[in-house]
Amino acid sequence: MAPRNPSPSRSSRGPAGRATVWRLRTRVLALGRLPRLMGVVNVTPDSFSDGGRFLEPSAAVDHALELIDAGAELLDVGGESTRPHAAPVDTDEELRRAMPVVERLCDQTNVPLSIDTRKAQVAREAIAAGAEIINDVTGLAGDPRMVEVAVESHAAVCAMHMLGTPETMQDDPTYANVVGEVRDYLAGRRDVLVAAGVDRQRICLDPGIGFGKTTEHNLALVGRAGEFHSLGCPLLFGPSRKAFIGRVLADPETDRTAGTIGVTLALARSGVQIIRVHDVAEIREALVLFEAAGGLA
Repeated sequence: MAPRNPSPSRSSRGPAGRATVWRLRTRVLALGRLPRLMGVVNVTPDSFSDGGRFLEPSAAVDHALELIDAGAELLDVGGESTRPHAAPVDTDEELRRAMPVVERLCDQTNVPLSIDTRKAQVAREAIAAGAEIINDVTGLAGDPRMVEVAVESHAAVCAMHMLGTPETMQDDPTYANVVGEVRDYLAGRRDVLVAAGVDRQRICLDPGIGFGKTTEHNLALVGRAGEFHSLGCPLLFGPSRKAFIGRVLADPETDRTAGTIGVTLALARSGVQIIRVHDVAEIREALVLFEAAGGLA
């Protein structure tokens, strides 16, 4: 086991403990005033928003390159849907879906690639192909080998909070204090990872919007996002096109792009460093104008 890593230096922390760097597998990502946008590349038939659109590797790669042209600074490739009530897929099928896309993107672009998986074997093969980040909805707790993969590969990790599993998480999510409980969980996962040998500067934390939360829970997490900076790690939020946006607008069938922009601006105002989105061009333009108009002052 690697020795326990020291706390981040002052130079890697901004006001109120806000992290200003995220150390990836082979590079360091500077985190400035505007959040970095992570483009979503779902290579699945059943993701909630774009399932089936990019199932073929060539379509997924073309989509990813379009996201980069639109302003994505990271890409998140996933071969298994984690929408509510989604059934898991086996490792071979997830590899069959995701790996051709990972391999081609690592060959064609220098944009850091994240593998969205809860399986250690998928993470290991994606990293071997050039991926920089493991994005795990189970907080690296679902597969007992995942932490070992992270330590051995020196990959960056994003540990997310989820109540239950994708199959059960929306059945009856209940908290006494959603912000406090999610923050405590993420602090615990951070400490477990550091104790296992993951460099603290490689850890990003995600409160898990939509993963075992009601509309009210999601709004509380967004409205109090700044409190998560006390954890000392970069924050990633994924509000993009989530169902709670339609509920707030009293129209479940509405296009959720404008609603995603509204949530993103609230997160940017709170200093959230990374936002995972589908509609990169629209959200990038909104953020640029938000900053130019003094929204981040």
